[in-house]
Amino acid sequence: MIAAMKDLEVNPPRRSNWQKEDGVKYLVAIDIDGTLVNHDGAMSEAVKEAAQAVVAAGHHVVISTGRSMGATLPIVNMVGMTRGYAISSNGGVTLEIDPAAQDGHRILDRVCFDPSHAITMIKKRLPEASLALEAPDGTVYATENFEDWSFGANTVKRTRTEMAAMDSAVRVVVSSPTQTPDDFKRAIYDVGLHGVNYAVGWSAWLDIAAHGVSKASALEQIRRRLSVDPRHTVAVGDGYNDKEMIHWAARGVAMGQAPAEIAALATDVTGSVYEDGIVPILRELL
Repeated sequence: MIAAMKDLEVNPPRRSNWQKEDGVKYLVAIDIDGTLVNHDGAMSEAVKEAAQAVVAAGHHVVISTGRSMGATLPIVNMVGMTRGYAISSNGGVTLEIDPAAQDGHRILDRVCFDPSHAITMIKKRLPEASLALEAPDGTVYATENFEDWSFGANTVKRTRTEMAAMDSAVRVVVSSPTQTPDDFKRAIYDVGLHGVNYAVGWSAWLDIAAHGVSKASALEQIRRRLSVDPRHTVAVGDGYNDKEMIHWAARGVAMGQAPAEIAALATDVTGSVYEDGIVPILRELL
């Protein structure tokens, strides 16, 4: 999934009239890939320092990502979060970061769904596609040809038929690197997935979650838990799986390299991940 994107078209920066209110602790939702780290998986020192400063200032920073829990926690540590919340698997898993908990975190919510129908349909339409399934216990099952580190765990190999027989999952990923993104999108739309929530990525990549589950749905639960005013929410992301989150936030920020559709619904558009576009957004919270 992760590849250099420096040649992608970048949206022009756009700023709203948003202004920080004195004394307010904001809920700040931040995507990882394409936002905090570039598409080679590296986080610049400028981004790290800005994120750590926002955490130190006492804002409610929530790492909100499509990655699994195992690949999310290292980023939580990197930005200096010792307390707070993180969302993984596109809203499928909500974590509370707490040094008193075992391993420094506890699972507050895990939303599962029956993936069997979706996998069966995809297997028929895209028989060569690689699949991965994150089970409720955190185990990641994957076909032999699946390669990606966003799960943060060693995968247990399973055939497509075996995975289609599984009746519970937190997240399913479909990848078809031999297809162009446009051909892959057409194939997925032809499948006609029902009863699940899904987002097609910038490449031939598909995330599937339970119906109604997104980063935004998990963030809303955290917002209510923290009693944060909806006006005091900020979200930054770059992908189709950030669409609901960017729309949910009072200040929804799209990274410069985000698809035009995502940039269009954002209140603000910042520089690309290769320009450390998130840094000025974070600094405005200090």
